[in-house]
Amino acid sequence: MSTLGTTRMSSKGQVVIPEKIRKALHLEPGSEFAVIALEDTVMLKMIQPPSMDEMEGILERSRRYAKEKGLKPSDVEIAIGEVREEKRRERSNG
Repeated sequence: MSTLGTTRMSSKGQVVIPEKIRKALHLEPGSEFAVIALEDTVMLKMIQPPSMDEMEGILERSRRYAKEKGLKPSDVEIAIGEVREEKRRERSNG
């Protein structure tokens, strides 16, 4: 599907996605996008959560990887704690 529209950027850096594109893509308020810049091109890529089937596949691959590497649940808890502590330090120093 290809739909073309034009828009302008406001003084606040806001860009309106034309109505016909919003409708064609079923975009709703709060839709999230990754913004990619490459030379003179700006692209918006919709961010969508994975489906349940995709999540099950991701979880299965993760479990298989963890088993192959000999990881235990306690290893994951330690890693999460380390990341949380690092984020806490960043916030207190920022």
